Amino acid sequence: MRTKQRLTTLLGLATSAALVLSACAGEGGGASEEPTTKGPETSAPVTITHTFEQEIDAYNGNTAENNASKNNIVLQRVLTGFWYFGADGSVTPNPDFGTYKKTSDDPLTVDYTINDKAVWSDGTPIDCDDILLFWAANSGKVGKDLFSTAGTTGKELVEVPDCAAGDKTFSFKFSEPFADWESVAPGATGLLPAQVVEKQGGLSEEQFITAVKAKDAKALTKAAAFYSKGWVMEPGKLPDASVIPSSGPYKLSKWDAGQSITLVANDKYWGKPPAAQTVVIRFIAQDEQVQALQNGEVNIIEPQSNPDLLNQLESAQGVKVVTGDQYLYDHLDFNFRSGPFQDKAVREAFAKCVPRDLIVDNLIKPQKPDAKPMDVRNVAPFDPIYADVVAGSGAEKYAKADVAAAKAQLAATGHTGLTVRIGYNTPNPRRSQVVELIADSCGKAGFKIVDQGAANFFEADGGLANGRFDVALFGWSGSSLVSGWASTFRTPTACTPSGKGNNNGCYSNKQVDTLIADLNRSTDPDEKTQLIAQIEKILWDDLATIPLYSQPGLSAYTDTLKNVQPNPSQASITWNMDQWSAA
Repeated sequence: MRTKQRLTTLLGLATSAALVLSACAGEGGGASEEPTTKGPETSAPVTITHTFEQEIDAYNGNTAENNASKNNIVLQRVLTGFWYFGADGSVTPNPDFGTYKKTSDDPLTVDYTINDKAVWSDGTPIDCDDILLFWAANSGKVGKDLFSTAGTTGKELVEVPDCAAGDKTFSFKFSEPFADWESVAPGATGLLPAQVVEKQGGLSEEQFITAVKAKDAKALTKAAAFYSKGWVMEPGKLPDASVIPSSGPYKLSKWDAGQSITLVANDKYWGKPPAAQTVVIRFIAQDEQVQALQNGEVNIIEPQSNPDLLNQLESAQGVKVVTGDQYLYDHLDFNFRSGPFQDKAVREAFAKCVPRDLIVDNLIKPQKPDAKPMDVRNVAPFDPIYADVVAGSGAEKYAKADVAAAKAQLAATGHTGLTVRIGYNTPNPRRSQVVELIADSCGKAGFKIVDQGAANFFEADGGLANGRFDVALFGWSGSSLVSGWASTFRTPTACTPSGKGNNNGCYSNKQVDTLIADLNRSTDPDEKTQLIAQIEKILWDDLATIPLYSQPGLSAYTDTLKNVQPNPSQASITWNMDQWSAA
């Protein structure tokens, strides 16, 4: 019997829209939006299977090298914290982990209390040293690039927490206002076990706490090295459970290289047990996921939408299909550290031949008929302020390909016949088609486009992290946080994997740095809009990147499942996997 349904989710709340308002609703953070329906008191002996196209490669997804969806979608209900991205993509307090409350505006101060029952799955209490590890690793205040981090935004404003061994309470005191203060403390996947880092660094708990408070980089060298590299994992080689303890409803159990990773209920978890005893995440290429769902190999898929995939799902039996908006967009990033695109004139020539309108017409409109090229980077098209930010940004100069103008400008630079390597992660049918469309258009302008798609493009030793590209094609998955994209455009401390944060092309503009700092401090909605508009104009003037399109959300799952709920933020559909159940 055909039971397929099509559901549509729309986002329109100002409090959850990107770059509009901080998601906090008041002074405190103790109340919580409950994530869908609560599960039973004990986990049912049920296995639910999800799929993702890339294989996990690290237990620590907070480093510059390993900050990727492939890690975080697996770990967000394994490693928990004070908050998570809720159903609408906004910051939502997690009272199971602890509570927090803003107690002062001058100086900005937030008091935190970790749940008395909170323990790692090895039985170690979650307390002061775990918080100090988080602060040391993400504040940038303990040695220059000693810890690898995806970004210090907000954390660099926090003084070292004054807590002692065993303490469950602490405070974050900020040196200046910060709009997204609620997201500064560790959320889902943010907190790592200090007891493991201490052991690997040859330190006792007291020695570690003393070293962090003293900002003693020398004493922390071995510990920091393990934090940055020690949790990187080889396919199929799951570390001993003592090295990867869990603080959430699930823990990692089994890893079959190239096939799947298995999560099982954490019997030491103090909160509500997960509804299903086991969740398996299969590693399946994008172009094979629909077939896997139809064959019953998997229960849930969340592929990048393209016309062929959507058509297949629309005709599938026993499947629910969910489409909607999400904080996710594809873009082209230039390499500013080496190569021809250090020359702005060459960047302009290339931008003039990129057929942004044709890409959207061919690849996005079949699912979203009103889709248009995305004209700015840091505000989603469904956000109420989008039109205000686009106005005056200069995006209209690159709305449609102008091959003749591109050809003339490229010739004027003396680079006719210039080879351009476009790197991206494969297999990815839609991005392969994007490269084909660019190659056809820009080829007529005198560029020689080389498709440099590679399966390891996102790996620590791949092209993106190490600058082995001229243009990088990939997507940023964001959230409702105004500060979430700061490290993407702020001048890196060093153009290295550990120093660049999310700024893979190593773009730098001191005026942008200043405006981002002003934006992060602002709590006035109108001022925020003006600051974002100024930043976007400079990014277009510099041609820091080329935004292409907002990715429409697409997920599908077996219609006998309950409590499966897509999330528009970077948390993805696994944000509430502990609530998934089978009828």
